[in-house]
Amino acid sequence: MSTLTEPVEVAPGYRAGRTLPLRVELVRQLKRRRTLVMGGVLAVLPFVLLVAFAIGGEPSGRDGRVTLMDTATASGANFAAVNLFVSAGFLLVIPVALFCGDTVASEASWSSLRYLLAAPVPRTRLLLSKLAVGLGLSLAAMVLLPVVALAVGTAAYGWGPLQIPTGGALDPGTAAQRLLVVVAYVFVSQLVTAGLAFWLSTRTDAPLGAVGGAVGLTIVGNVLDAVTALGHWRDFLPAHWQFAWADAVQPDPEWSGMVQGAAISVTYAVVLFALAFRGFARKDIVS
Repeated sequence: MSTLTEPVEVAPGYRAGRTLPLRVELVRQLKRRRTLVMGGVLAVLPFVLLVAFAIGGEPSGRDGRVTLMDTATASGANFAAVNLFVSAGFLLVIPVALFCGDTVASEASWSSLRYLLAAPVPRTRLLLSKLAVGLGLSLAAMVLLPVVALAVGTAAYGWGPLQIPTGGALDPGTAAQRLLVVVAYVFVSQLVTAGLAFWLSTRTDAPLGAVGGAVGLTIVGNVLDAVTALGHWRDFLPAHWQFAWADAVQPDPEWSGMVQGAAISVTYAVVLFALAFRGFARKDIVS
């Protein structure tokens, strides 16, 4: 059976680099219902937390200990930081798995993948376009949440310094810069999930299988990280470093944990992306 790798003849004017432009792929993905629903969920979350605090009252420390959650109503910056804290562990995993895991598998499930390759769109070009758009949408989702949270929190609690649970505060300008660092780190830490989802997307014709598999394996990583008996082996789990960004919102930030976490995440992601490209290049496309 033909693998649809290369056309026998090249039509005049054909340029592989001009096939499936990023703009075209981005517009296609933005118009999809799952993209709009995911964006709506992330935009609504800050309002849900705002209502929760309005109903339950201002949070307070437990057993004399003050956590980041207890400072949520101190300022808009604190409210944005709390939204990232409650979302980074699981909620933000979902858009990454969705945007990177659904992208290739959905084409196969619609039986349109072989027609794209017969257009002809080179396989590497196809994957690069879909991966770039998937990562771009994932980053947009991570930016959307704190931006909406900052706006909602500022309207509700005022524009002020970021109060640190351990004592001290960051002025609004510094707090905004640190939150940008936090968003960047959260994105890098989720590259492992993106790699898992993208690799699975090239291996299956079922989008739900790719998305669910990536989310499931991410959860398994979180469970393993909770097993203290693993000792230092946990240092090689991306989940072990997912909240290292908390060191960035301190008066004197500590970067070592974030550097180690980012290095591990990027390493895993590069391997998974390479497996996806290598496997897809040899795959017999029948759908």
